[in-house]
Amino acid sequence: MRLGIFGGTFDPVHYGHLLLAEQCREQCQLDEVWFLPSGAPPHKLEQPITPGAARADMLELAIAGHDRFKVDRRELRKTVPSFTVETLAELEQEGPQRELFFLMGADSLRDFPAWREPARILELARLVVVNRADEPLADLRDLCRALGDDAASRVQLVTIPRVDFSSSDLRQRVAEQRSLRYMTPRAVECYLETHVLYRSNA
Repeated sequence: MRLGIFGGTFDPVHYGHLLLAEQCREQCQLDEVWFLPSGAPPHKLEQPITPGAARADMLELAIAGHDRFKVDRRELRKTVPSFTVETLAELEQEGPQRELFFLMGADSLRDFPAWREPARILELARLVVVNRADEPLADLRDLCRALGDDAASRVQLVTIPRVDFSSSDLRQRVAEQRSLRYMTPRAVECYLETHVLYRSNA
C-alpha cells in the first residue's frame, strides 16, 4: 500500500490543500492520502490555533465522497507537541507493509534539515515535495549537504497548478465578513458560519 501522509494545522482547510493532496495521489500513484491535523505543532506553540476537533471536522466535510482520502486524528489526542518522525514511526509500526510518502511544500524543504531526526524521517518515508507550476523545482543541494547525497533519492518532486489560497487569508476574510466562496468547500463555509469561527479576529 502506497500511503500519502499530509500533515498541517488546516486552520481552515481550503482548496489549495485539497488540490495538493489530489495531485500527489495521482502523480505518485498513492493508494490513499491521510490528512493529519496537528495537535500542538512545535513551530506554532505561541500562535492561537482553532481547537483540533473543529479543524478535523472541517477536513471530514471537505473530503466527503473521496474514497481515497481519510482524516487521521491521532496527533490531536496528544497533549505534547507532535513531531513528524514520531508519527511516521507509529504508522510504520502499525503497518509495516505500507510504503509511506510524506507530502510537503517546497518552502518547507528549506527547513527540513532542522526538523527533529530528519535522517530518520527519510528512512521512514519518501518526501513528496510540491511546488507551484510557475516556480522553479525545489533545489535539493542543501538537503544533500546536510544529510548526504543519498537523501535526494528519497525525494519525489510534484508540480501542481498555482493556487494562491492560504488559511491565514481565509481567517482574515471571515473576520472581515468577506466571501469564501470557491476558496473552500461549501460545507466548510457552512461549518464556519454555524460555529462562528474566526469572528473574534475582527
